[in-house]
Amino acid sequence: MTDRAGRRRARRLAIGAAVVLALAGMNGPWLYRFGTEQYHQYKINRPEYKAENGKWEIVEFPKEYRQNTIHAALLRTGKVLLVAGSGNDADNFDAKKFDTRLWDPVKDTIKKIPTPADLFCTGHTQLGNGNLLIAGGTKRYEKLKGDVTKAGGLMIVHNENPDKPITLPAGTKFTGKENGKTFISKDPVLVPRAKKVFDPATGRFLRNDPGLGRIYVEAAKSGKKYETGTEDNYRIQGLTGAEARNTYGIAQKLALDKKDFQGIKDAFEFDPVAEKYIKVDPMNEARWYPTLTTLSDGKILSLSGLDEIGQLVPGKNEVYNPATKAWTYTKKIRQFPTYPAISLMQNGKLFYSGANAGYGPDDVGRDPGVWDLDTNKFTKIPGMSDQKLLETAGTVLLPPAQDEKYMVIGGGGVGESEKSSEKTRLIDLLKDDPKFVDGPSMEKGTRYPQASILPDDTVLISGGSEDYRGRGASNILQARLYDAKNGDMRRVADPLVGRNYHSGSLLLPDGRVMFFGSDSLYEDEANTKPGEFEQRIEIYTPPYLYRDAQPSLSGGPKTIKRGGSATFSTKHASSIKTARLIRPSASTHVTDVDQKSIALDVKPSGDKLTVTVPKNRNLVQSGWYMLFVTDDQGTPSKAQWVRVP
Repeated sequence: MTDRAGRRRARRLAIGAAVVLALAGMNGPWLYRFGTEQYHQYKINRPEYKAENGKWEIVEFPKEYRQNTIHAALLRTGKVLLVAGSGNDADNFDAKKFDTRLWDPVKDTIKKIPTPADLFCTGHTQLGNGNLLIAGGTKRYEKLKGDVTKAGGLMIVHNENPDKPITLPAGTKFTGKENGKTFISKDPVLVPRAKKVFDPATGRFLRNDPGLGRIYVEAAKSGKKYETGTEDNYRIQGLTGAEARNTYGIAQKLALDKKDFQGIKDAFEFDPVAEKYIKVDPMNEARWYPTLTTLSDGKILSLSGLDEIGQLVPGKNEVYNPATKAWTYTKKIRQFPTYPAISLMQNGKLFYSGANAGYGPDDVGRDPGVWDLDTNKFTKIPGMSDQKLLETAGTVLLPPAQDEKYMVIGGGGVGESEKSSEKTRLIDLLKDDPKFVDGPSMEKGTRYPQASILPDDTVLISGGSEDYRGRGASNILQARLYDAKNGDMRRVADPLVGRNYHSGSLLLPDGRVMFFGSDSLYEDEANTKPGEFEQRIEIYTPPYLYRDAQPSLSGGPKTIKRGGSATFSTKHASSIKTARLIRPSASTHVTDVDQKSIALDVKPSGDKLTVTVPKNRNLVQSGWYMLFVTDDQGTPSKAQWVRVP
């Protein structure tokens, strides 16, 4: 009886094993993937793995608070301003649906902020008073060639009257003297009066140089027959007598070509305490894709961008005075592609890495170099490898900022090029004859890399894509830590979300790094399925936050003058090795010229720690900073917010 039962049990086990093997044969790939994923999750969540490589986590907002985040800035309150504007969505633009969110990473609360204009593709920078300056944005969306039904383009309006300017309203009609075709202006235009020119030697009047106004015009009717192919003079309907003689238009080709995005002049300060936008004087030039850079005196330089007719602003840069809330042109003209990576040096000059985010001629303003704004002298810097692949490259001032060493990361060819660079390039601007040299390479060519400075003098480099806007499913799910002290770069935990165009990152006060955005052109490898905007936020916790203890920092003043000292309390004073002032980021389109990490002198005494701020105002710009201290293991404290007045 026992033997028969044993034989029956053995037979059942054999049949069961056969069934399992059969199922395994049919579902082997699934079982393998399941097992591989389970092991991967086990591996990346082990304490020793996180202590070596860090960890990524996804933050998914409630549906009603999600948006297409294009811009993000850390405010002095510790909250993060997330700006979409119309979010690269023409339907939102047409409906005037412009979004801003304010996120508190500590309390995990989200607040909707009324948005006064389409701040999609605006420029921004931190001001000395703690507000965020925001300037430019979108006036009209682009139209591809097949979608343009009315011929149009740039009309230059001339005013030869030296006594007064003239304003032409929207809807003004221009009729060609030769072609007889009529075009209508889309917006009002103010044309300045003509300038009288005298011979300085004789004092005699020579001529009037006409005042010029630029305006976008469109044919009155649809169709190819309304295109023009050559330059023509245009009379302005409604003007008579002297006004008709003095005021006229000149236009080149007016056609059904693609029409680029058009910019706005609007400017605002975002007040992080009142949590609202405050309108300030508009810029002199409309700008879409501008860079805002802080100057030696605390004023803000606004550079490049597409204007109100969709053309690159022709080198007419301007400066914002936070005291008067007004803009003035710089004395000299210099042209750059849009979103140029330009930042202030310790000697008051400006460093341009050559990196940019797109629009502009491929042979104008793309050489890296040092720019003296006062004299307009531009000194090119040699040695840049893959110099034709600097569009969508990242630029970061390596810590500490006193060393004035920059890294230029990846990049791609001009426009929709499929080419990309795997290189990093390094430059030491304190050398007598600075030259770019290659740093450690990445595994893949990388457009749109995100780079954030960490308080332990490392730089987190993550994401990007090999091809334009992630085309061909080319997002790169890799992250690296670059050690600015020894030049080593190593792989760390892989991000969970792909990031390319319209993405960025910023350091949080608790030492973690937040990532936002991504706007893939397609979803699939064959480029057949349109992409969807990535609305999830991702947080990277660096390895240093998985160590046994984190140094404390408390007390101390909220304000420290340049060259001044301040004393804070800490239970770990004897183990503190470094202190850093880190300027909060304002990031968009691979451009974050605000972020920098400044080394402070450190003096421990008992349970107190005294830090001293450098005197150089070009190095230590006015404003709010995160003060981190780091122990002998490289573990940072949480940040204390301090202000340099």
